[in-house]
Amino acid sequence: MSNMTLKERLLNALEGKTVDKTPVCSVTQTGIVELMDEVGAPWPEAHSDAGLMAKLAIANHELSGLEAVRVPYCLTVLVEGMGCEINMGTKNRQPSVTGHPYPKDLEGASIPEDLLQRGRIPAVLEAIKIIRGKVGPDVPIIGGMEGPITVASDLASVKSFMKWSIKKPDLFEQVLDLATEATIKYANAMVEAGADVISVADPVASPDLMSPDSFKQYLQPRLQKFSADVNSVTVLHICGNVNPVLDYMADCGFEGLSVEEKIGSVKKAKEVIGTRARLVGNISSPFTLLPGPIEKIKTESKQALADGVDVLAPGCGIAPMTPLENIKAMVAARDEYYA
Repeated sequence: MSNMTLKERLLNALEGKTVDKTPVCSVTQTGIVELMDEVGAPWPEAHSDAGLMAKLAIANHELSGLEAVRVPYCLTVLVEGMGCEINMGTKNRQPSVTGHPYPKDLEGASIPEDLLQRGRIPAVLEAIKIIRGKVGPDVPIIGGMEGPITVASDLASVKSFMKWSIKKPDLFEQVLDLATEATIKYANAMVEAGADVISVADPVASPDLMSPDSFKQYLQPRLQKFSADVNSVTVLHICGNVNPVLDYMADCGFEGLSVEEKIGSVKKAKEVIGTRARLVGNISSPFTLLPGPIEKIKTESKQALADGVDVLAPGCGIAPMTPLENIKAMVAARDEYYA
């Protein structure tokens, strides 16, 4: 048991099997400015250059102690390949979507034949291969991506997506199906490249934007299809207070559910989920990991462990200005908890 590799420990934890101790990693974005400077792999260059992408990701495993390597650093890679316009951001601001290919209707909408050759998709796939070569077989690689609901809303624009959900249910379902198919294709390409876990961030599926009824009726079936068709362990991250849909999330077929501090009680969340999925999180990225202090990070981390979190992790993407020592404190807290 105590000879578990990092990969065995993470996969066991996510599959609900026995582990020697709770793994600590990030299933969300890991690029921080301090490490960009340390290893010479700054944004926005590290979003497009496979070598820099790999270097920055490995740094937040080797230098912080996080027990997985996670790439890339945004939720725009697949949607760019699908025709969205992207602002590549700055050294401390992630890329974002600025233009949508199908805001009026889905005339001519399809998955490009050469999807996996488009935009930054080849760079991500290459980065995964580089990482595997550098860290060897025993360190888990987490491939991150935007989820089907977010992809759908980026293809149509959030405004049209919301409008269609009420006034044009046929278009709404059509764009969801297109997005689901595209996400599955991309996810499996990452798995083939060497990713052990696919971590889907689907912020638009949040109860902040979509009603729990819509989630149950329209979103859950697409997420179920995704988890069923992707050939790896999967984690679903949804932002905000997801308590109104946590029960539905647990039926989506993902091994792990990644949640923010906004859910409140880890204990209660675990009761809702039962044995259907494992809980990942939920140390606040903006309010704990970014500002510290170290003692607060340790206290909250140990509390999450005591409450039964299955993988100790940031509650959302790590803020780029987060100090490395604050990330190390989360890892140290896990070590101290088991000392």
